[in-house]
Amino acid sequence: CHPNYAVSIALWMSCRFEGKGVVLYIIAQIIVDIAAIYLIASRKSRFEVGGFAANGFNENSPDDCGMKSVLVTEVVMTFIFLFAIIEVTFLNAPRGFVKLAIGLCFILIHLISIPVTNTFVN
Repeated sequence: CHPNYAVSIALWMSCRFEGKGVVLYIIAQIIVDIAAIYLIASRKSRFEVGGFAANGFNENSPDDCGMKSVLVTEVVMTFIFLFAIIEVTFLNAPRGFVKLAIGLCFILIHLISIPVTNTFVN
């Protein structure tokens, strides 16, 4: 199980997820994500989308980065993350360090991209 649409698509593109299941899996991910956001946000008396850990560019970027910088950062970091996931989960890859490798890659990506975009990586 993974809650990331990009991972679902990457697994499908690497022929490790059946095509007919990918659409249903992504629909289920979207429904769960909307429900989770609603449950979290509905507990706040004054919820605003912009104040909910949103990523963005210009004034919504921690370092006031422009759209090009944010777009390049998100695309490159997402690619690196998906590449790492696909590589460490192949059958001939060593099994003992899969979770550690993915977790450390995730941490590194966030350390690099939070100052630029607040990080979405999806």
